[in-house]
Amino acid sequence: MRAMLDAHWTPAGYAAPNSAVYPWQWLWDSCFHAVIWHALGRTDRAVSELTQALSTQTSGGFVAHMNYQLDPHASEAFWGRTGASSITQPPMYGHAVAGLLDDDVDVPDALVTGAVRGLRFLIDHRARDRSGLVRLCHPWESGADDSPRWDDLCPGGWAPDRWRAAKGDLVASVVADRDGAALDNPAFPVASVGFNALLAWNARRLGASIGDTVLLDAADDLAAAIDRRWDGARGSWVDAGPTAEGSGRCRTADSLLPLLVTTNASAVDAVCAQLDDPAAFGGRYGPAGVHRSETVYAERTYWRGPVWPQLAYLLWLGLLAAGRTIEATDMASRTVAGAVRSGLAEYWTVDEGVGLGAIPQSWTGLVVIMAS
Repeated sequence: MRAMLDAHWTPAGYAAPNSAVYPWQWLWDSCFHAVIWHALGRTDRAVSELTQALSTQTSGGFVAHMNYQLDPHASEAFWGRTGASSITQPPMYGHAVAGLLDDDVDVPDALVTGAVRGLRFLIDHRARDRSGLVRLCHPWESGADDSPRWDDLCPGGWAPDRWRAAKGDLVASVVADRDGAALDNPAFPVASVGFNALLAWNARRLGASIGDTVLLDAADDLAAAIDRRWDGARGSWVDAGPTAEGSGRCRTADSLLPLLVTTNASAVDAVCAQLDDPAAFGGRYGPAGVHRSETVYAERTYWRGPVWPQLAYLLWLGLLAAGRTIEATDMASRTVAGAVRSGLAEYWTVDEGVGLGAIPQSWTGLVVIMAS
């Protein structure tokens, strides 16, 4: 893992997810890299990853999901901004910074403040659904780019090429402030339970580390709103917004991320059972990205069925937080086996461990932590 991250390290001070396929800096990728660097004892590089990821933060606290240090004008026309994108990604910097602080690493005050401001931007300024959940401004913000949960919003029904074009069009409808920070998108007003769970959990992690009661209270409020979206019959949390009665009910791995913040014991039981069940999410090489009985399940299709290591890592943390150590250890073992068999791929098939996407992909180094 160390050799892979070293090979992907750039002069800009971050590890590229994959030097050929993904040379730029992605927000949650770098946050996961920081967690891995920390585990490998390179806290200097962990701090560098996070510092670079937050380096384009706006005056209002918004953190872009892509940073173009290597060529600031590379996608300027597409995003309408120089050097960074106009949307965000799950704010995993809360978890990464908290982990460093909890281990008494000397984290620059500016980095801690930046992480707090990033979380507060989403909590205080991002548009909200009437459910109380924060809205996405684009499917890319969820990290789960082609999740079946967005299918209702693909014109003409989901198809890879049609959805690729639609995602490009959705950028133009983002409502931003004068600094280019995404506030809302009337064409994609989805309130994702997965994204909100990560926001709540990161706010809780960092809030606990620094004693920030504002973050802690906001995390509790979001967690309560998320738990009101639990559907016991489906064994999943349901997105709010225009997809709530349709594709927002699809059972996906990202829809189980509220496991990180839930207080619903029956929900924890249901999720644990599904993650172990080979007819549901259970797999020889980690948790499937989509419940196998969903009609959209596709073993090798991007975000429609394969194992994603970063989601497996987060679900593993959720199992540990729920006190399900045996289940967590078992899922970790299967995910680590999948990562190794796939060649440290970006994602891989559930039952055969066939590597897909970019190979190797830096965030798959998370299995170092899961194997410990």
